[in-house]
Amino acid sequence: MINVHLPDGGTRALEPASSAADLAASISPSLAKRTVAAVVDGKVSDLSAPLPDGAAVELMSRDDPRALELIRHDLAHVLAEAVQALWPDTKTAIGPAIEHGFYYDFERDTPFTPEDLPVIEKKMRQIIAAKTPFTCEEWTREEARQYFEAAGEPYKVALLDAIPAGEAVKVYCQGDWLDLCRGPHMRSTGDAGTAFKLTRVAGAYWRGDSDNQMLSRIYGVAFADKTALDAHMTMMAEAEKRDHRRLGREMNLFHFEEVAPGSVFWHAKGWRLFQTLIGYMRDRQEEAGYIEVNSPDIMDRALWETSGHWQNYRQNMFLAKTEDDRDYALKPMNCPGHMLIYGQGTKSYRDLPLKIAEFGKVHRYEPSGALHGLLRVRSFTQDDAHIYCTPEQLTEECLKVNDLVMSIYRDFGFGDVWIKLSTRPENRIGSDESWDRSEDALRTALDQAGHPYTIFEGEGAFYGPKLEYVLRDAIGRDWQCGTLQVDFNLPERFGTTYVAPSGDKLAPVMLHRALFGSLERFTGILIEHHAGHLPLWLAPVQAVVATVTDAADDWAREVAGVLKAAGLKVETDLRNEKIGYKVRVHALQKVPVQIALGGREAEEHTVTIRRHGADKTQTVTLDEAVQTLVAEARSPF
Repeated sequence: MINVHLPDGGTRALEPASSAADLAASISPSLAKRTVAAVVDGKVSDLSAPLPDGAAVELMSRDDPRALELIRHDLAHVLAEAVQALWPDTKTAIGPAIEHGFYYDFERDTPFTPEDLPVIEKKMRQIIAAKTPFTCEEWTREEARQYFEAAGEPYKVALLDAIPAGEAVKVYCQGDWLDLCRGPHMRSTGDAGTAFKLTRVAGAYWRGDSDNQMLSRIYGVAFADKTALDAHMTMMAEAEKRDHRRLGREMNLFHFEEVAPGSVFWHAKGWRLFQTLIGYMRDRQEEAGYIEVNSPDIMDRALWETSGHWQNYRQNMFLAKTEDDRDYALKPMNCPGHMLIYGQGTKSYRDLPLKIAEFGKVHRYEPSGALHGLLRVRSFTQDDAHIYCTPEQLTEECLKVNDLVMSIYRDFGFGDVWIKLSTRPENRIGSDESWDRSEDALRTALDQAGHPYTIFEGEGAFYGPKLEYVLRDAIGRDWQCGTLQVDFNLPERFGTTYVAPSGDKLAPVMLHRALFGSLERFTGILIEHHAGHLPLWLAPVQAVVATVTDAADDWAREVAGVLKAAGLKVETDLRNEKIGYKVRVHALQKVPVQIALGGREAEEHTVTIRRHGADKTQTVTLDEAVQTLVAEARSPF
């Protein structure tokens, strides 16, 4: 007999080689009916896998949140079977579960189109209705190679070759269809359920390498039940309405060109919005004791070797070689430049903390397929800062940054923020002792601030652990923006010091800090969060003065002049067009305030105000309008 441990602290004796399915059946028939997988010694497992003696076993039902990844993984297999049933010559590559759903990559002479998706969905639902059991088999490498080569599946052969020596080769079967897969899976295709929808097709290079074959990828979303699926689809429809790329065109903010992929062409209104963000952040930083600097965009390879970027980040850098055979790189980060600025002159402990800030333009190579409007670019501006402090000041400075970033997000309408603590990655520089000190400092700061956080093991930067601030927007999407990283390594690599009270020269602790993160990305997030209806203080055009008749043109010019003199961003629309047309045009551009002036307003020296999205108008004196709008347009800081 073997004994397994249950979550309630009890144990249960089973016959040798018994599975989790046997365990569930031994407890009750109803439990066996509900159970779709198991957690064995902390790892999700198939129900059919034999249980080891002494294992801690938890039985998992389909409505367990942990089962959602299994649902999505099962559906990826169902998708692949459906595609090959409909188009037998299609070759399969990979099909993982991802956030909100799944995808599968295929090689096919004719790429899939959106019109194929309903046909594939119908076939998938037939496969699910058949409730075909998933069975796991272990094959030898030679058996697997012979099978997949004979089946004309070159990508499966490549995946087989990538399996580490000594690791079992698993094949999951669902009836006559099978796939090379580590698993686990639920009991049958029926457990996948029907709360899914295929959403789009896209091109994807095999293994993400543009030198490889372009594959056809089919994406789907999936949830445990139809209610969750419907909620997600509603959110996606709302997200499409809020797409910053569409709103950016309508509001005349920016555009992109193929001659500069991943770089923004800012129009006048967009650049005004961008500068408003910089002005706000500049004010916040000056009040918090930061000094602003500027460092070169392109610097010699030697600097990046000293910082460690050349060894650890070169694949993401834009490189250049000059006629004199010197290697340069466009800066992907601002920190090495700030190290050189700090290094000018001797620093005392009395000079610390020293807070150096820069709105620095950085350049990072992103694959073409990953670029996405303002949200994923190759050239962007960081509201970057580096804080040099003593070890004794470290926790206090972390707390100050945390308080500052949370205050800033509230000013922009983000009240729901959660924090990730990302710890040391496998590829890193520095001693384990310095990593211990860095991670402890961030934990201590968060604990003292009383902020809950989630630990993400192994996701820190190569030079230090970091906090990542994740904003939840108006329709429930999460966006990672600000970061705070503790770094004991870079000051040591650059030989950076300060004079301690003892007279010794010591390396300062360095905090890397960005609050918006990428200003381009934050702008895109802002636009989508507010659906283009930016608060008055942020709007690039705060009011348009439009005339109903040319008899009001002189009054319109006077009104616009007074509003501009009061500091408001105002335009006039004196075109010979109907007022209804003008209202629609400026509503499409999301102008917060429209001021309509006709003959009566010109005669009475009044203004009629229409708020964006409101049906009613209000007629007031010009002085009242100025007083109200100036108050509303005041920055929250």
